[in-house]
Amino acid sequence: MHMNPLPFSKYCRAGGLVFLSGELPLGPDGAIPAGIEAQTSLVLERIGGTLSGIGLGLQDIVQVTVYLTHAEDFAAFNATYQRHFAAPYPVRTTVVAPLVLPGARVEITVVAEDKPPHAGAEQQ
Repeated sequence: MHMNPLPFSKYCRAGGLVFLSGELPLGPDGAIPAGIEAQTSLVLERIGGTLSGIGLGLQDIVQVTVYLTHAEDFAAFNATYQRHFAAPYPVRTTVVAPLVLPGARVEITVVAEDKPPHAGAEQQ
């Protein structure tokens, strides 16, 4: 079993929802791609991978919180984001704030509606 070296869970199931921790644009090699479009796509792909691993998908997301490091990235971020979702879109909040990971321009956290048979609480 792989243990997360940081003191938080990747996701937590509770009350019919799945809460994902913030996702950063880290590639498999640990590199951060250049540009907000590439970073946004990578973050959403990583979120999709986490959800897929527990039987869910991007279509199950009901709430999104986005952290951008630069307000001027919003239009390009939004265009990339929109390609990953279909209407009706999840509710979303976007905040401009510094991020812990140098070079990262976006971090996204989501809440998804859980699907049976996962009725109890679970973390990973």
